[in-house]
Amino acid sequence: MTAPHELCVADAVARLDLRELTAEALVRDCLSRIAEREPLVQAWQALTPDAVEQARRIDASADRPLLRGLPVGIKDLIDTKDLPTTYGSAIYAGHRPAADAACVAALREAGAIVLGKTVTTEFAAYVGGKTRNPRDPVRTPGGSSSGSAAAVADRMVPAALGSQTAGSVIRPASFCGAVGYKPSLGTFDLRGVHPLAPSLDTLGFFVREVGDVPWIAAALARSTRPAPIAEITGTPHVGLCRTDQWPRAEDSTQLLIEDAARKLEGSGSQLIEIDAFAGLAAAQAIIMAAEAAEVFREERRSHDAQLSPGFRGFLEEGERFPADRVREARQVAEKARRELQDVFGQIDVLVTAAAAGEAPTGLQSTGDPAFCRAWTLLGCPCISLPVLSGPAGLPVGLQLVAAPGEDARLLSIAAWVEKQFSV
Repeated sequence: MTAPHELCVADAVARLDLRELTAEALVRDCLSRIAEREPLVQAWQALTPDAVEQARRIDASADRPLLRGLPVGIKDLIDTKDLPTTYGSAIYAGHRPAADAACVAALREAGAIVLGKTVTTEFAAYVGGKTRNPRDPVRTPGGSSSGSAAAVADRMVPAALGSQTAGSVIRPASFCGAVGYKPSLGTFDLRGVHPLAPSLDTLGFFVREVGDVPWIAAALARSTRPAPIAEITGTPHVGLCRTDQWPRAEDSTQLLIEDAARKLEGSGSQLIEIDAFAGLAAAQAIIMAAEAAEVFREERRSHDAQLSPGFRGFLEEGERFPADRVREARQVAEKARRELQDVFGQIDVLVTAAAAGEAPTGLQSTGDPAFCRAWTLLGCPCISLPVLSGPAGLPVGLQLVAAPGEDARLLSIAAWVEKQFSV
């Protein structure tokens, strides 16, 4: 029988619902997995001391909510009232928020048990943290949601929250081998999530299978049941979109993505080459840095010496951008948003790279977010599927992108794509 910590969200909730599995047994098994693997992976910033007691209380309840005691990880960028929230910075060591973030409160109301806080890079930016890639500990897990991606991929917890401002869900999902889901901009409540660039920040999460996504999404939306993933009918129209960032991808990744697109075409989709969205990655980088410089103006004044040189340099870059350059970047984004209607008039989803390749060696950098920037800027829902392997045998994510608001269509096609690669 499958060990409890190996269960995906949907299977775990099904067994919890039937009382074939107790929340206490699931939590204990996840904690055992963490005890075994955490010295190597280092995905956790803090663990909840009374998680087992919380599980027992849910098990004893006759009327259990949606998630039935499912353990989850919470990125340490997100406020928790019962655990320290450091935002990945020494400035906030030992910081105890007065209240849970809205997303954490929603998960608790849905019957989730917060197993602990997962490691984030410093203020969700680029400087690597202590977490290692569970597939190869000399490589980065990606960032900034590094601990969440590593914990889910390494079977420490079935689901974990992350956030994305450039590529902080999709890229670590690709590097670690998890399903990473970033919904349409504004889908989930960001109150209590430390901002980085407010026009771009998006709450997302990591799971193990596409079928898990509706469960966590329903909990975050305070729904009493998950929305079913509809089976696609007819011929899905898939757009292969290399974007102007294509030269940044490794040769092996370019072949993997093109071969994957052809496989989907051979499985019944109509494949259309899409040449669009030039300049968006550069525009996103300008907007992100400029907004971050505003968000962290107070930290620069009062705690500048406690910021890492890398993060300080990022903020200084944002401060140097003249207003007209930021305005031009926003105009590029607005033009592309108008272009979206034409592009998605032809296709259902875009297929593109999630990252430049396998996880790079070393922990100082979290990798290049080039293949995520455009879609975050446009507010598109995205999902990275761990269905490809690079030359070293490590995961390479296949990224699917839909039009803003078309999350249900994205999940339908993602489930179909997942199935094609499982046979």
